[in-house]
Parts: sequence; C-alpha cells; structure tokens
Amino acid sequence: MNRVRKIDSADTLTFSLKDKDSFKELPIKSKRVRTEDSSEDASVKSEESDNKEDKLVKMAAAIKTVLECLGEDVDREGLERTPMRAAKALQFFTSGYCQTVADVVGEGVFNEETQGDMVVVRNIDIHSLCEHHMVPFSGKVHIAYIPQGRILGLSKLARIANLFARRFQVQERLTRQIAEAIMETAGAKGVGVTIEATHMCMVMRGVEKQGASTVTSTVLGNFETDKQVRKEYFQLINSTR
Repeated sequence: MNRVRKIDSADTLTFSLKDKDSFKELPIKSKRVRTEDSSEDASVKSEESDNKEDKLVKMAAAIKTVLECLGEDVDREGLERTPMRAAKALQFFTSGYCQTVADVVGEGVFNEETQGDMVVVRNIDIHSLCEHHMVPFSGKVHIAYIPQGRILGLSKLARIANLFARRFQVQERLTRQIAEAIMETAGAKGVGVTIEATHMCMVMRGVEKQGASTVTSTVLGNFETDKQVRKEYFQLINSTR
C-alpha cells in the first residue's frame, strides 16, 4: 500500500513507502531551515528587547531629572521607583508607534456581501495624550462604514482606534486617521468617525473649564457625497439606546 506523508508545511516533502531507499538519499532541509529562521527571529527579538530596555532607562533618568527640577526628593519612599514606573506607563500610552494597522487587524477581514447596509459601533472608549501638553484626553468614538464585499471583525474597529490613540495626538488628526485606516483596510464604500472627548489641558490648566467637550467628525466616500447616508449616520450615532 502506498502512503503519502507531508513533512512541514513550510518545506513539504512527499514520499512513498515503495521508494524508501531513494528517500534516504533525498536531502531534508526543513529542520535546518526552521532552526536558522528560529535563531534569526530570536536574535531580532533579543535586540528589540535590549533596545526597549535601553529606552526605558533613558526615559526613567529624564523623568527623575524633571522631578528634581520640580523640587522633589526623588529618594523618598513614594518617589523612589516612580521614574521607572512612569517610563513604563509612557511606553504603554504610546505603544501605537510600534504597531501598524495590519498588525492589529490580522486576519480579521472577511468576504461578505451586505447589500449596502451600514455597520455602526458606538461608544468605544478612547484615551490618548495631547501632543501639546502631554496630558490625557478621553472620550468616546463612534465608527460606521458601508462594506463593499468585505467586512471587518467588530473588535478590529476598536483596535484600529486604540492603535492611533496610543500616540501623541490632536483629536482632529486622530479622527481622520481612524477613518482613513478603516476605509483602506475594508475597501469600504464610505466611512464615518466621530469622537467626543474631554481634554485635561482645558480642565486641569489654562481656562480650567469643567464639563467642556470637543466633538470632531470625519466622513469619507459616500458618507461625504451622499446626504442621505450622512444623515442616517448621524441619526444612528445620536439616537438613544
């Protein structure tokens, strides 16, 4: 009886039990190739890890200097480990610089005909850092799009929003970046993105206006050109639950 066996999808080799003698002569490279690739990957990851640690140390030293300039005793118990904690927090808050849309979407794009129906996800929490004062702004983002043969996994919309929010931002640019990324990734007929957020640079400093919120909106494709589509979008995101 003939049997066919596959060894390693990356370097497939098939053979028959009848040809076992000739099979012994065949070079099998899959293990060696995979080992080399694994070694290279490990080396890259090691370098990235070292680079990340070096940056953390530099950031922590800079934050320690800032605290000293503010008149604080950086050796007291409450602040002794603060520089490194703050450095790690900043690294997380700006982790979007180390990712791409392809990274966060992955395989979350699916072929699906939706007959021009609109997909809306409302009230996605969003947090970012104002690039002018490095203080937070937080709020909600509403996202809608009309698919054109492809749909995105719903969680991917939130992941795209987080990707761009985890950078130093202004709300106006953030809104457009989210919209353009969804438009391109989904190949949508149109996209609408609206953000409503409170900026700590207006609350904690400056004019110190509690309760003030900023609303920004970007519409692309037929959300921009078709008044009826645009009207439906704003009605859906503003409707009560």
